[in-house]
Amino acid sequence: MDSKKAKKIKSGNKQHKTYAPILEAIKRSSSNGGSIQFHIPGHTKGVGILPDFKALLDKYGAAKLDSTDEFENIGTLHPPTGPIKEAQELAAKAFGAKESFFLLNGSSIGNMALALTLIKPDDKVLIGRNCHRSIVTGMIMTSANPIWITPKKHEKYSIWGEITPEDVKNQLETNPDIKLVWITSPTYEGIVSDIKSISNICKSYNIPLIVDEAHGCLWNFSPKLPTSALHLGASAVVHSMHKTGGSFSQSSILHVSKDSIIDVERLKHNLRLLHTTSPSILLLASIDAARAYLQSEDGKKLIDNAIYNAMYVREELKLYENVHILSNNDDFKIDPTKLYITIDGFSGARLETILKTEFNIEIESTTDHGFLALLNIGNNFDEVKYFVESIQKIATSNYHDISYMEKLKFMPLLTPTIKMTPREAFYMESEKVSLEDSVGRISSEIIAECPPGIFILVPGELITDAHLPYLRKYKEISVLKD
Repeated sequence: MDSKKAKKIKSGNKQHKTYAPILEAIKRSSSNGGSIQFHIPGHTKGVGILPDFKALLDKYGAAKLDSTDEFENIGTLHPPTGPIKEAQELAAKAFGAKESFFLLNGSSIGNMALALTLIKPDDKVLIGRNCHRSIVTGMIMTSANPIWITPKKHEKYSIWGEITPEDVKNQLETNPDIKLVWITSPTYEGIVSDIKSISNICKSYNIPLIVDEAHGCLWNFSPKLPTSALHLGASAVVHSMHKTGGSFSQSSILHVSKDSIIDVERLKHNLRLLHTTSPSILLLASIDAARAYLQSEDGKKLIDNAIYNAMYVREELKLYENVHILSNNDDFKIDPTKLYITIDGFSGARLETILKTEFNIEIESTTDHGFLALLNIGNNFDEVKYFVESIQKIATSNYHDISYMEKLKFMPLLTPTIKMTPREAFYMESEKVSLEDSVGRISSEIIAECPPGIFILVPGELITDAHLPYLRKYKEISVLKD
């Protein structure tokens, strides 16, 4: 460590200075005003937070409010009692669920609890290949045998798309012993699958449908947005409230639908197994505040503003022939607040760099061909107008794309070669090898870049030359020993 940054102690007063790099980075960002944000978390620097909650934070400071359950007459999370129990019941009513459970490790812990609840060893589970890495973790925990269903590939945009009812039906006909269907809708970029039709198919086979709806927590509060899977036949849904709903990072909700066939008591047991025993009251309060705000008239106005702002961007940028925004078409519908944009002649990485360095704008993520910007409830119109002007300048200026110098790619649209189940590979003896030497070997680890957490490799899959452009960050890869 630099001697100037090291801890210094002076004799006498014993004054000292301790270097805390994260703290220093936050201070630097705060002092210069920070960037204009079109990314997670959805409250966008506190603008999209319930005013009463924000006033409480401003008045007392987060440190004074930080506590855990069982104190301050707040109740307990497991089992739910007191105000925590009441908050979960209000969430269930707001979202139209039979029961709702607050989650403090993101939607990941909800996915893992669902896996433990619904899957037995060697069960076949039909899963969308574009699922979050936490679902694969659930497969490892339960010794499940995943059967992958490949979403539509939209090569033009370099993204995964919807899962079709026809593909689900074909897989269930081919594998009649499948015990569960688990899909992601919307996709990270906002593409919505036909959940109603998929649910009807699952019901005809008497198997549950789980939908990872992490990016759709606003839907229940506006008729201008897609309909939540909770109301279309899914047995359970997870919502990442922090992504777009305005709660603090890593806070989510797991909902069980009113006509679900899930054993709720077993689910509660598994949530207790996985959850921290010291839940943060600040995180729990932020979920409760976000739900209350989204339900309120002011909150609904914020959602309407976000939709209006997104439509403004779409209308303004469609005037430029070299700018393309993922939109509704005959094949699929989208969440309009997700803006997936490409500009002819540019990679996503190059566009991200230009937006950050030239315009002080930070977007959510990139792919090989474009980038994703989120129009959140915390974004104001001035920010949105500036964003449009920035894209217009890029589209009409002589910016060169230098991404050909970069070997790293972002979103693999690859068909896996599966050699064994994830759990089998996870527990076998492994070794580290160089990236180049990993080709032809079997992966022993999950490799998934965040965002969005969609994996490049799963334990038990063959590593091929096609994987290498997506793995350039890795000098070594864990593989099974020969």
